[in-house]
Amino acid sequence: MSFVQAARHQLRLNALRAPRRCLASQSAPAPAAHAAHPTTKADGPSPAKSSCTENTVLVGLNYLKGQPEVMALPDDAYPRWLWSLLNPKALPDDGPGGKAEKVRLRKANRQRIREQNFLKTQ
Repeated sequence: MSFVQAARHQLRLNALRAPRRCLASQSAPAPAAHAAHPTTKADGPSPAKSSCTENTVLVGLNYLKGQPEVMALPDDAYPRWLWSLLNPKALPDDGPGGKAEKVRLRKANRQRIREQNFLKTQ
């Protein structure tokens, strides 16, 4: 059986199975995950990291019929890396020809191309 035939066979098998919703499970987070990142501040509540408060209905996330509404969890229920996604990347200045210069030149080139394409439409 060739690779293409095997792939087609697998696609046929997958088409026969009923679709499943795997991402929105009702399972509780593992207790070991909370113990791995203990909080050391006991003098007061930590400042809010998210833009919405706990138990806020998140509109637009529930796109399947007959499912409960998606509610926001407390900030400590989300992984720690989530709060650093929007921070700008700090590239070390490693001189001419380095990564920081390449990123800066690539960004400038993209902006120049966008401006040229905009001027072509005018």
